[in-house]
Amino acid sequence: MKRNYKIIIAVLCLSLTLFAFKMNADRTIDPDPNRDKTLLELLAFVIEKGHYSPAEINDEFSKGIFKDYIDALDPSKRFFLQSDIDEFKQYELMLDDQFLNKDITFFNLTYTRLMKRMEESKKRYKTILAQPFNYNVDETFNADYENIPYAKNLTEINERWRKQIKLSTLSSLVTKQKIEEEKKKKDPSYKEKTFDALEKETRESSLKSLDDNFSVIKDLNREYWFSVYLNSIMARFDPHTSYFAPEEKDRFDVNISGKLEGIGARLTKKNDFTQIDELISGGPAWKGKQLEAGDLILKVAQGNEEPVDVVGMRLDDVVKKIKGHKGTEVKLTVKKVDGSIKVISIIRDVVEIEETYAKSSIVEKNGLKYGVIYLPKFYIDFENKDGRDAGKDIALEVERLKKENINGIVLDVRDDGGGSLSTVVDIAGLFIEEGPIVQVKSAGKKKEVLYDKDKKIEWDGPLVIMVNSFSASASEILAAAIQDYKRGVIIGSKQTYGKGTVQNVLDLNQFVRNANYGDLGALKITGQKFYRINGGSTQLEGVHSDVVMPDRYAYLKMGERDIDNAMPWDKIDPADYTTWTSSENFNKAILNSKNRIAQNAQFKLIEDNAKWIDVKNKENTYSLNIKSFKETQEQVENEGKKYKPISDYKNNLVFKSLPYEDAETANDAALKEKRDAWHQALSKDVYVEEALNVLDDLQTKGLVKNNVSPKMKKDKLVKS
Repeated sequence: MKRNYKIIIAVLCLSLTLFAFKMNADRTIDPDPNRDKTLLELLAFVIEKGHYSPAEINDEFSKGIFKDYIDALDPSKRFFLQSDIDEFKQYELMLDDQFLNKDITFFNLTYTRLMKRMEESKKRYKTILAQPFNYNVDETFNADYENIPYAKNLTEINERWRKQIKLSTLSSLVTKQKIEEEKKKKDPSYKEKTFDALEKETRESSLKSLDDNFSVIKDLNREYWFSVYLNSIMARFDPHTSYFAPEEKDRFDVNISGKLEGIGARLTKKNDFTQIDELISGGPAWKGKQLEAGDLILKVAQGNEEPVDVVGMRLDDVVKKIKGHKGTEVKLTVKKVDGSIKVISIIRDVVEIEETYAKSSIVEKNGLKYGVIYLPKFYIDFENKDGRDAGKDIALEVERLKKENINGIVLDVRDDGGGSLSTVVDIAGLFIEEGPIVQVKSAGKKKEVLYDKDKKIEWDGPLVIMVNSFSASASEILAAAIQDYKRGVIIGSKQTYGKGTVQNVLDLNQFVRNANYGDLGALKITGQKFYRINGGSTQLEGVHSDVVMPDRYAYLKMGERDIDNAMPWDKIDPADYTTWTSSENFNKAILNSKNRIAQNAQFKLIEDNAKWIDVKNKENTYSLNIKSFKETQEQVENEGKKYKPISDYKNNLVFKSLPYEDAETANDAALKEKRDAWHQALSKDVYVEEALNVLDDLQTKGLVKNNVSPKMKKDKLVKS
């Protein structure tokens, strides 16, 4: 899932838009095309056998591949010429047949051409940045990449590059001028840099940025580009079916489990060097206290083996050499930030990525104590049933909060893109006595109902679930179940993302025998759809909040319903379930919240800001005349001042860690810094404040404080 909206009035940084895709112009066509053909054959086979509802492979399918693939290769239309596109067009209705016939002619053509065009671009930007820009000329740049045509010839594409780079440097120049003016205001004796000096600085900075990006570009080989092609095919079946190259599969495993085996460091590329970007709290590198951010890795050795020089090596290849099984030794030869060279020995271990996991905080309001739990994703370790998972961790956080005598819980799944289906059942089961949580349907099979069978209720008090338009998949199942049971109040954006499908990850290597192709990667394939217990799908529709709060991005298209090949909404028979006893405060709490929001100046401002963002999002033409550019920027800044209170807002609530975490942060400065930052963000969050107001309204005298469990209604069987 992606946030596919533009950053409003953002600097059009060339390095961000132009080099989202990487290349290696020195690579030639794969000497073993049989590997590519094997991959195509495998994908076609697995799709046919395992997809929930495979699309018909025909000319429309082919046209979709063509559009998606060309858009992926050149999203801002600054590499290919119209003549290239015209040549590619002869294949537009043939890609379905090429997929089925394991033909890679089209891929080879586009790959070779892209490498050529990118190599030409390296010379182009150096020539453009060699001379000063004239910012007094009246000219504009159109950044509506989706609708602008491809350049007809080299003259046009040179001009497009010139204008894009000029816009980037102009924005930097204006910013630098403001900084100089501020310095002069603070210190009248300060000698401001001249216009010519600042103009030169911006070109030098842009040149360095582009050089750095092209240095990174060398890292990716033809296999990467072939995976882009494969994913253009897979995406036509549905937005969530995708091919994982071997390295992508590793990243997916880390993402879903929240842990890896290695040294616990985030690495980045800096020219030809691999640099330590961050040490993960609690990891072996962090514990060893010898590595630090900014160190450059020169060599890597496995135990007592000879070290391997990794300067100039692809970042992914360096990562492979540093990662390894728990208990094994890796020796890094590093250039320290002070310039010294050291050999550092590290024993690898399991590294838990703390930001992945659930966390909780306590806040007091109106004499009552509440707990806020944030769940960034529904994580699980599929290979270790005793490992951490979201279900067990949320249960633990609830237990810890109960010991603090809380009076209500806010469970925050905003921006939570989902994860493991089984953990949803476990989490929802913490708040109900027993019953169905979600219905799952596979192609051609009867529905399966997943139940919470444990009669124990971990928390029976007031409950609010916070969602937004980026809460997807598992988040939507949880919110839907809580809503259908009337167990808690769903508060947030008008509706959630709308992803109502289930994906399975299949290792493609299991289907191949006696072949020396290396790791073939995996396929994430949509094999099922899930449904609410009331029978409705969350596909496209998502979950509609009980209380809708204004959202700054409410008018931008970024949900499942805005994707052209998304699977349709439908419904099945409801499951048998009994609703929670609705206290007399339930409906009143929702009504009170709606009334508060309607009268709240901060929410009114957010709604106004959302409409403004929608208008600005549609503006794509930028002046390259410095006077006009400054006037427009000043106008935007003046308009934007109206919305500054949104970021300056404070709810005057104090959020604190639980006692067990206070003990941990006392010995972990990095963790303390992260928790302090989270608590500060909560103290400025008007949405969390309103969620706590709803908890206030849900209070039932004597019920919550005595922790007496409300019962499920037994007299009304819900059928619809």
